Amino acid sequence: MSGQVGHRKRLLSVNAANLRAKHLYLTGHTDFFPSDSFGPSSSALGTGKLLRLDVAGLANPVYTDIPTDSRTGKPRRFFRKRAWVGEFFEKHGIKPGDTIAIERVGNRRFRVLPFDARDERQCPSSFDISLKLKGQGPTVIELFAGCGGMALGFKEAGFRTVLANEWDRYACESLRANITDRVLNCAIQEIETFPKADVVAGGPPCQGFSNLGERVPNDPRNQLWRHYLRCVEQVRPKIFVLENVPPLLKSAEYQEFSKAARAMGYSIAGRILNAADYGVPQTRKRAIVIGSRIGEPTFPEPTHVDPSKRTLLTADLPAWRTVRDAIGHLPLEPTGKNWHIGRNPTPKSIRRYRHVPPGGNRWDLPDDLMPECWKRKTKGGTDLFGRLWWDRPSVTIRTEFYKPEKGRYLHPVAHRPITHLEASLLQSFPEDFDFRGTKINVGIQIGNAVPPRLATALANHLSRALGARKQITAHTRVSA
Repeated sequence: MSGQVGHRKRLLSVNAANLRAKHLYLTGHTDFFPSDSFGPSSSALGTGKLLRLDVAGLANPVYTDIPTDSRTGKPRRFFRKRAWVGEFFEKHGIKPGDTIAIERVGNRRFRVLPFDARDERQCPSSFDISLKLKGQGPTVIELFAGCGGMALGFKEAGFRTVLANEWDRYACESLRANITDRVLNCAIQEIETFPKADVVAGGPPCQGFSNLGERVPNDPRNQLWRHYLRCVEQVRPKIFVLENVPPLLKSAEYQEFSKAARAMGYSIAGRILNAADYGVPQTRKRAIVIGSRIGEPTFPEPTHVDPSKRTLLTADLPAWRTVRDAIGHLPLEPTGKNWHIGRNPTPKSIRRYRHVPPGGNRWDLPDDLMPECWKRKTKGGTDLFGRLWWDRPSVTIRTEFYKPEKGRYLHPVAHRPITHLEASLLQSFPEDFDFRGTKINVGIQIGNAVPPRLATALANHLSRALGARKQITAHTRVSA
């Protein structure tokens, strides 16, 4: 979607004070409303031009302006009429941590609706955090863990998970089925005390940074890194690792994050890594930020190489893994088992699939099969309705990989989109990974996951750094 979505929608995070006062605070959002809608401080002196608010769940629209401060003349942080806010909160069961959307639908007409309701994402769960971990090896806290792509990589590298936190209940079921029982299914804001660990890892939601996301100004999801840092400050891990989309490294939030981490005594470095360089059959680029208080952060050396870019230094590395390497052994016809599931395409969709050759895309469709909107969009979108190549890595697997209109997600030879199982293998999940949830939810889990092979490379690298630190400490103690 357009990066200009901030002109159409703003998101407001609700806190306990909002609920008590029955206010929707507009701080940072007054630029969203026409300047002539700001009226005098007192309605006795008149009002600005009225805004129409179509409030979800209320029978009648609300007509209101925004008052100004009598001292500064600047807009105040709430609508003048606000008796409706309490009714709106009660109608939708709004709780602290929920998010409200205000969407422009006309010059002075706006919609107000719930955007992210806590009751829809919370499943009560707990465990005794004092229970001793079994086994040996370094420990890790997994924040924003999803279904466990990062956690699986750390587990493969010998780490023990002290705590995995995730708000989606289906993803939590996947975590429990594959990684650990030490899962808290709640928003990170609800965790007051974190256990001790050698490493803190995680990727706060990326919607605010992603080129494909709405990049909404003041998106509350952009601020969840503050809770990630709250965990770091409380736990004092030797190392932390944060994963996100590449635009993060150029964002104002990253500058704030870096400054705060350095103030805690961490050296910090960020780099964009290509998952294909670490054995993932997918050219997925991710921003990796490493903070360390046991030395300068370093990054793992690639384990694979783009065969078209070999040098003397990379001559001994195996070539990037391909789509054939990952899914070539699977039946071309989905079996319906273990998430090797297909869609039910229309005859017209099947005719479209048949017209796309290996490596082809929407431009290979004849006029009678091409949607009018695609005909008008003559630039960009070369991956739309695209077919994968057998002998190359996949493009980035996103959450709607089963919809070829969303990207290059047609099977290399079969006339269908890739299945959930195929997408998970292209993400480098093992074939026996036990995903839990609905088709749509498992698709989201797969698309949002950190590729486990990339996570394993990171975790092995961090494990060596931790081991070196222990050896140095032990040597120093003996010498003294």
